[in-house]
Amino acid sequence: MKQIILIFISFLNFSLAQFKNSHIYPNRTGIVQLFEWKFTDIAQECKFLAEVGYGAVQISPVHESKVDDSYSWYLRYQPVSYKIISRSGDIEEFKAMVKECNDLEIRVYVDVVLNHMAGGENEVYGNDRSTAEPLKLNYPAVPYTNSDFNENCAIINFGNAFEIRNCRVDKLPDLNQASEIVRDKIVDFMNELIDCGIAGFRIDSAKNIWPNDLSVIYGRLKDLNENFDFLPKSKPFIYQEIVDLGGEAVSKTEYTGIGAITEYLHSKELGLIFQGKKPMHDLLKWGPERGFVPSKDAVVFIDNHDNQRLFLRGFTEILNYKDEKRYILANIFMLANPFGLVKIMSSFEFTDAYDGPPQEENHKITEPKINANLQCERPWVCEHRWLPIIEMIKFRNVVGNSSITNWADNGQNQVAFCRGNLGFVAFNNELSLNMKTTQKTCLRSGKYCDVLSGGKVDNTCVGEEILVEEDGKAEIVISWEKDIPAIAIHVGSKIE
Repeated sequence: MKQIILIFISFLNFSLAQFKNSHIYPNRTGIVQLFEWKFTDIAQECKFLAEVGYGAVQISPVHESKVDDSYSWYLRYQPVSYKIISRSGDIEEFKAMVKECNDLEIRVYVDVVLNHMAGGENEVYGNDRSTAEPLKLNYPAVPYTNSDFNENCAIINFGNAFEIRNCRVDKLPDLNQASEIVRDKIVDFMNELIDCGIAGFRIDSAKNIWPNDLSVIYGRLKDLNENFDFLPKSKPFIYQEIVDLGGEAVSKTEYTGIGAITEYLHSKELGLIFQGKKPMHDLLKWGPERGFVPSKDAVVFIDNHDNQRLFLRGFTEILNYKDEKRYILANIFMLANPFGLVKIMSSFEFTDAYDGPPQEENHKITEPKINANLQCERPWVCEHRWLPIIEMIKFRNVVGNSSITNWADNGQNQVAFCRGNLGFVAFNNELSLNMKTTQKTCLRSGKYCDVLSGGKVDNTCVGEEILVEEDGKAEIVISWEKDIPAIAIHVGSKIE
């Protein structure tokens, strides 16, 4: 049965580039970035993700990386070797996790660092006690030597594409991906991950690598492992980190021919809109007309591990868990809108940009504790378990590919729209003005449970009940003072 379903998925995606099929099962949606989670904990969490209807997980880099006294998350992005051993666990724990998640129909994507190696002024060591000498460009556990790197230069002019791709990011030794030795080592590492059963890769710092070099590397990757319910000749899903907010020297469109990209402009625009710095009316045109790449090329998100910390450097455009109400509203819109493949951040608390994950006295990452309300106990934040986000994942699975219809707004910050005849959402982002209106919901008449305030349990509404009249219209009343100043209903939340 699974093979028949996957053939159907393949048919739907026949027009996509070979590395743009996410391999997510039908009736599931979204990627959860389980940032800095251990492999054993990810395996357990896949059970919850499957019950809710998520489709995939993105996990932190799995290669051996630099270790120092800071135990920062940033060290994960400084490879010492390509051995599969990290703060998340060893290769056997990794394989067991991938198998468990695949058995539950949750796909696994690995964040991989192909642009550079670990930096430092002295000898450094990794999780498996491998050593490296960054100043000498000597990484014996790979091995790499100085001939495998680009020249030692800093990126000074961010308007110069050559510097961006050939010089060092944060002083980290920059690999020369045009080198056959480098290509072979990278391909061997990625193919080992494919053999373990993963479905794809997030390519860290892809903007700093020439697209032609990436294209060659991708072209040498193995087909996905058929033992994990991938169709024959399936290629890994690839989404590339390209920070392009418009008018930059390196454009995201240079990479969409070889894979999907992370649409950072989407993150910035939603942050500005839900902070009230731009009107919600701007959401009416949401796609390439706003400077985004086409939907099939885009992985979209509210925040990720990098940009959620930017406010500590004075950049306030990006929302994160610390501004909970607006953050939830932005996630609701992202999940209600059909644009892109959505990614949900799952964080831990931080006060410094480089704070590492919660850890024990021996510096091992702690296990997230789940309380009676199925939420993570702090310092784990676990936004992917927040009730409104869970319910909107279910909403997205219900409405599928249906189009946006019957858009309505007040020209500012009150918006409503349908998703075909399967779902309806309304938002009030006006701090001083209640939303009271009658709107066409595109749904059949009856009583519906607002999923954002509790949803339906045993055919009764835990939270707010919405009455849809014979003409398909409903009275919508939303105050900003509500915990969540929005409502969402769909065919599955109907009680009579």
